[in-house]
Amino acid sequence: MSKIISVNAGSSSLKFQLFEMDDETVITSGVIERIGLEDSIFTIKYNGEKDVTTLPIENHKVAVQLLLDTLIKKEIVKDLDEIKGVGHRVVQGGAYFDQSVIIDEDVVSKIDELKSLAPLHNPAHLTGYYAFKEAIPNAGAVAVFDTAFHQTLEPKSYIYPIPYKYYAENKVRKYGAHGTSHFYVSSRCREMMGNPEHSRIIVAHLGAGGSLTAVKDGKSINTSMGFTPLAGIMMGTRSGDVDPSVIDYLIEEVGLDMKEVIKMLNKESGLLGVSGVSSDFRDVQEAAANGNERAQLALDIFFRRVIAYIGRYFIALGGVDAICFTAGIGENSFFARKEICNLLAEALGIEIDDDANVNGKGDRLISTPNSKVKVYVIPTNEELVIARDTKRLLNL
Repeated sequence: MSKIISVNAGSSSLKFQLFEMDDETVITSGVIERIGLEDSIFTIKYNGEKDVTTLPIENHKVAVQLLLDTLIKKEIVKDLDEIKGVGHRVVQGGAYFDQSVIIDEDVVSKIDELKSLAPLHNPAHLTGYYAFKEAIPNAGAVAVFDTAFHQTLEPKSYIYPIPYKYYAENKVRKYGAHGTSHFYVSSRCREMMGNPEHSRIIVAHLGAGGSLTAVKDGKSINTSMGFTPLAGIMMGTRSGDVDPSVIDYLIEEVGLDMKEVIKMLNKESGLLGVSGVSSDFRDVQEAAANGNERAQLALDIFFRRVIAYIGRYFIALGGVDAICFTAGIGENSFFARKEICNLLAEALGIEIDDDANVNGKGDRLISTPNSKVKVYVIPTNEELVIARDTKRLLNL
């Protein structure tokens, strides 16, 4: 019986899932939010029940100790030594890591070195790593990188058309993100297609953050996020692709400084910026249905940004066998899936089965037999990928 905990430490949060790896069942899962504040929220699900507690949690170390103490108190585990491995999600692995690795001092120093590329995430991942290492020193630790799946991109797809020295000297290039999700969903899609020798798949990971990836024969050949997760499609609060001269204009003519502009593009743009309503797709959809023109405009831009990348990747792949929807919007919004597929219908010959789209559950095909491209909904499971890699690398 080997238990593994998958951990996703954010700047002020700690998500976790504890697996029994013999049958890959989830024993418990939850999240600690608002770490560092007086009203931190600790949510844990176990045995079909959900406990929510509000209390002050000073830092990640305190959060990890609270989680582990709770596992003992609720008798979810009798002894912390039952947890044989800790798998850590790491957003930015740069060009160093094309696969998951056991964490040692060299790995720690590289994750730290890359913090300038993911300033909100990489330092938090290390904080989480140290906290678990101190609390359960006998458990092995593995890093699973969001960027690793995209290390199969070729230079023609990841080098920016700016002076080459910035790549050679400063590592400025496309890295992509959501790689663990894109890997899981594209692999599951190939299974559902009967494991063909050759496959051309576009994965649409649409949530508060969103990215699309072109996957050819199981390998990522291009992805919409770039040097950072600010690039690509329109997102909840992120702009996605914008003419870089807009930044100069806002600084010179409007009087913003660079930090204000980057904050605006990251935190105040996307669905929120255009609609003025919310960063949550459901709120924007509801406002649009009630006649809010800016909310409708936000939806129209969002859908067209998504189909633009699908069109781009259709060409890059030389056609497409399947399009997969995943993540918060992709998995849960039949409205978003239908609107996107309607925009693709004429060009790609897509036909949606409305019943499967609206009423179906879990992994499923939502296109009709007449559709020229298969369309799937596949809920992502990054935590399971993290746990599987941890088990494999630690030989558990």
